[in-house]
Amino acid sequence: MIDAPFIHDSGDMVIEAAAAIEATLRQAIETRGYASLMVSGGSSPKPLYARLSKANLDWSKVTISLVDERWVDPGEVGSNEDFIRENLIQNMAAQAKFFGLKTQHPTVESGLKSAEARFEKLKRPFDVCVMGMGSDAHTASWFPNAKGLEHALSPETEDILCFVDAAGAPVAGDHPHRISLTRRAVLDSHFIVLFIPGEAKRAVFDSAPTKPISDAPVQVLMAAGTKLHIFASPAS
Repeated sequence: MIDAPFIHDSGDMVIEAAAAIEATLRQAIETRGYASLMVSGGSSPKPLYARLSKANLDWSKVTISLVDERWVDPGEVGSNEDFIRENLIQNMAAQAKFFGLKTQHPTVESGLKSAEARFEKLKRPFDVCVMGMGSDAHTASWFPNAKGLEHALSPETEDILCFVDAAGAPVAGDHPHRISLTRRAVLDSHFIVLFIPGEAKRAVFDSAPTKPISDAPVQVLMAAGTKLHIFASPAS
């Protein structure tokens, strides 16, 4: 079991995580006049985004983008952009600025530079980065032993985005070609949320340190130290 002071074991994890994200964004707006929020797709954070969308913030000063994306256009099955627009860019948060990662290029590799260019006006480090975790211990699109994983997780990689080919990964589905934030882009963020609901995922996370990083990439987030805040179901 991972024993860390920044694990929040609580049945109220949605409430606590939303409050922590809201407080961080509010402080950034009050300090600098703007804030940035990187978010993940998947079913797990859906209730978190629903609650966060109602936060009483000046959302017009918040820019939102994605942690990762399948190489599919908005409107197609599997689009994280659609998921975020439907579940977060609503209510109070409808005033936020948002941009996706998918470009009109035919492949992730050919679209990387164009996608990175969208971040030029967004100062880094990001204020908040919301991460999830799959049942195979992947986070972002850092799938175990995937093509491109070594580059994505290298501390020497200075790129914001990377290409990952997760072909063969059981949970990657029908769209294995992914664009994702790199380790550097995520770990540089001021406040990193790892959201792990349910006993099954908590068990996967707790067992991650017994495996090589290439088999359980979520471990990389531990290198963020006290910037990482894990909101998890209580360990059984």
